[in-house]
Amino acid sequence: MPYKEIDDLPDSVRDNVPKHAQEIYKEAFNSAWNEYQDPDDRRGDASREETAHKVAWSAVKHGYEKGDDGKWHRK
Repeated sequence: MPYKEIDDLPDSVRDNVPKHAQEIYKEAFNSAWNEYQDPDDRRGDASREETAHKVAWSAVKHGYEKGDDGKWHRK
């Protein structure tokens, strides 16, 4: 289920990462949702949704990192 708006993202994303990182998450999730429709394109037994969330978090971690203060900061 692709996300239409940032407000639709899971609480774990909305409550923890900056707005720009939320936008990255949403776009990466939606892209992966479309790309990994076929189970043969996914690793192991991961569901389409699980795969999309992993891709989205990876995209966020490419530009952001969690600091010693426990908050996410731009690299």
